[in-house]
Amino acid sequence: MTEPLLIVGGGLAGAEAAWQAARAGQPVVIREMRPDRATFAHKTGDLAEMVCSNSFRSDDDAENAVGLLHWELRQAGSLIMAMADAHKLPAGGALAVDRAAFARAVTERLRAHPLVAVETGEATALPDRPAIVATGPLTSDALGAAIRAATGADALAFFDAIAPIVHFDSIDLSQAWFQSRYDKGATEAERRAYLNCPMDRDRYEAFIDALLGAEVTRFHPGEDAPYFDGCLPIEVMAARGRETLRHGPMKPVGLTNPHAPTVKPHAVVQLRRDNALGTLYNIVGFQTKMKYGAQVSVLRMIPGLEQARFARLGGIHRNTFLNSPRLLDSQLRLRARPHLRFAGQITGVEGYVESAAMGLLAGRMAAADLAGAPCPAPPPETAHGALIHHVTGGAEAATFQPMNVNFGLFPPVEAKRGRRHRRDRYRAYTDRAKAAWAAWLRGAALDAA
Repeated sequence: MTEPLLIVGGGLAGAEAAWQAARAGQPVVIREMRPDRATFAHKTGDLAEMVCSNSFRSDDDAENAVGLLHWELRQAGSLIMAMADAHKLPAGGALAVDRAAFARAVTERLRAHPLVAVETGEATALPDRPAIVATGPLTSDALGAAIRAATGADALAFFDAIAPIVHFDSIDLSQAWFQSRYDKGATEAERRAYLNCPMDRDRYEAFIDALLGAEVTRFHPGEDAPYFDGCLPIEVMAARGRETLRHGPMKPVGLTNPHAPTVKPHAVVQLRRDNALGTLYNIVGFQTKMKYGAQVSVLRMIPGLEQARFARLGGIHRNTFLNSPRLLDSQLRLRARPHLRFAGQITGVEGYVESAAMGLLAGRMAAADLAGAPCPAPPPETAHGALIHHVTGGAEAATFQPMNVNFGLFPPVEAKRGRRHRRDRYRAYTDRAKAAWAAWLRGAALDAA
């Protein structure tokens, strides 16, 4: 009997890797430390639990790099995308999901697969058999030490933050209103996917003062890792300049307040539905490291949230990732121990979808290796190919930092430059990528799909 492929970690990357390997006919064992060993960020023992936000970001596959990644994942039979589509929530042009229902569905599908077994318990050492390590940004201290010992290099890290979640029935709808920016969305529900809380100049300035004066979580000695720019705490953004938030998550553009249609807000705080029932809303872009007491008092300064009740307050955690350009080969294998592959955020990609994409590639590549028919990496003209090329050699090892998928990772296209031609240029990237991805899938078909 074929020895099962071991996958250490049952997050989005591990879940996708297991699904892809099992589709290829490869028996799989997922080892997940939760619920035996909890983390501060996770709340359940489910696989693929989303802990930061409930958004997979833009679903536009014609002009957006992450939307293109969604498209590629769907074409490849991704479990993560299938369950995201099954449990999606209105979110304008974005793909947001009911995170609890999503994680339960992923868990149920994997547990029901005849070639997938799920074990619980912490892995404290690197396996000595073929395995994929997909332990994510919250890799345990013991396993992190084992990785450092195997690589002869320190793992890298950055700090990440989580946004608060509010009970919908505590939001004052006489001040807030439903609207997506520029009324974006194909349906009425999508055009009303966000709750908006307006601020005038005085309330904005008072809010910034409160943010800058709030008590925050202090780092322990030696914790000198940087933040990831795509997930900065709001108080860090405020410290970079009093207008920074107005040009970021609080920008007041594309919105009209029906309670005062002739008054242009100075700033707007947006909330997005967090579950299918519509009973929970997360505050968009409001990651924070403020202490809990400070969060409650500062966030209740937002018009419409004066009586807010919080289902979860924000927090901060240390994310661990490898110097992948130095440590991994083009097949995501650890150079020092080629029977081990790494996948997900620990490789230095940032984002739910990017993590799932690395899981998809690792699962397919590992299954192909075990079957004696290696799977080539996808071409760099594809979103998957651009990501794996970046983390396994395209980036400079000396300055390597976590990266979301973006068109800057792709080989240039032949298209006119300048803002006037931007949409045409983006479409040139996605058209080329779709053709290349379809060709790669034909050549890397899963035998037992």
